[in-house]
Amino acid sequence: MNSAPYGANGRGNRPSALSSETWPFRLEDLPERVYLVGGAVRDALLDRASEYLDLDFVLPNNAVETARELAKRYRAGFVLLDAERQIARAVFANGTADFALQEGDNLDADLRRRDFTVNAIAYNPHTGQLIDPLQGSEDLQRGWLRMVSPDNLQDDPLRLLRAYRQAAQLGFSLESETQRAIRQFAPRLSRVAAERVNSELSYLLKMPQGTPWLLAALADGVLGSWFPSATVEGAMRGRDVDRAADRSSELYPEFAAELSRDLRSTLRANWVTVAKLACLVSDDADIAYRELMRLKYSRAEIRSVVTVLQAWQSVNSAEAIAQLSVSDLFFWFKSVGAVFPAFALFAVASGIELEAIAPLIDRFVNPDDPVAHPQPLVDGKTLMMALNLSKGPHIGRLLTAIQIARACGQIATAQEAIEFARSELDHLGQSTL
Repeated sequence: MNSAPYGANGRGNRPSALSSETWPFRLEDLPERVYLVGGAVRDALLDRASEYLDLDFVLPNNAVETARELAKRYRAGFVLLDAERQIARAVFANGTADFALQEGDNLDADLRRRDFTVNAIAYNPHTGQLIDPLQGSEDLQRGWLRMVSPDNLQDDPLRLLRAYRQAAQLGFSLESETQRAIRQFAPRLSRVAAERVNSELSYLLKMPQGTPWLLAALADGVLGSWFPSATVEGAMRGRDVDRAADRSSELYPEFAAELSRDLRSTLRANWVTVAKLACLVSDDADIAYRELMRLKYSRAEIRSVVTVLQAWQSVNSAEAIAQLSVSDLFFWFKSVGAVFPAFALFAVASGIELEAIAPLIDRFVNPDDPVAHPQPLVDGKTLMMALNLSKGPHIGRLLTAIQIARACGQIATAQEAIEFARSELDHLGQSTL
């Protein structure tokens, strides 16, 4: 087992996660036989710092008890993650600390059960020693991900997809034997719970550097069972979505904020990821719906992707955009709504020039645009009182006609709206209803 002393500041001059000074608790509060493992060690060796700490410790015993006592002492949150495997978490304001019972008879056995060598490096915080039996440090210097063993990939097939996500995050490549093993075991990913696959996909979709690795995962057959409609051409459109996002953000700074906005605070998806998802699923909205349901995407994400695909059916060329009347645009924007940024990226990635989409972007980023963001000049109650009308679907139709007339520049005030509605009724021969 290789071991070497390691300074608290890593390769750079700033404190790393290996320094207990950065932790939300004192080193003295940990038992003597405890080791920091996984991503925190890997990132420290790469001099990758993060304001939010994600610490993983392994202990030969009392893992849950240690987490519980630490949470109690510092009034932190406590979560029992896995009672059977004895894994628990202490949740602090600036990070989390997971404590797990080591797998196997000793630390060496535990490290040899992990996915990739760069994640199989341990650090003894009491002595400052690195424990690296699989030469993960050397792989860090090479900049590649190398599997610990083929059996470990088969034991948890999610590791097949995780390889692409970690390569994207770290800017690494896949070691050749590791990639061959991934291709061999690719069909096994179909056995993994959809929620776990979804989580890894979310990272790949949201990172611009993740798109080439998403392409690689598809080419290697890893995602075939989850995206049966995906094609290389469609996946390459996902790459073009990133380019469209960059270019449109440069030309329309106010549009950039919309692109990066999450659908909901509880979701990792934004409009860029929605556009990429639309490139991976079937062009048929009903089939796409079922594919995304199987992957356990949220209703908001599924509805957004389906909206993009449906909008594309009616507006799929520069000529189609140019032929839209104001009335057509009014109803089209009404159907697309807040999903428009995803549609714009999807459309440009699918071959429409950004200049052809520009008039629609101009309308969308203008909150006062009467076509993309219609505001009522009058409400139904006011209309009923002014024209002595009864309740009914005709009120909704009149209000819509008023909004279209305003979008066309025919009216601009509430009084003009009422007079317009009166003329509409007179034209229909219905002065009272």
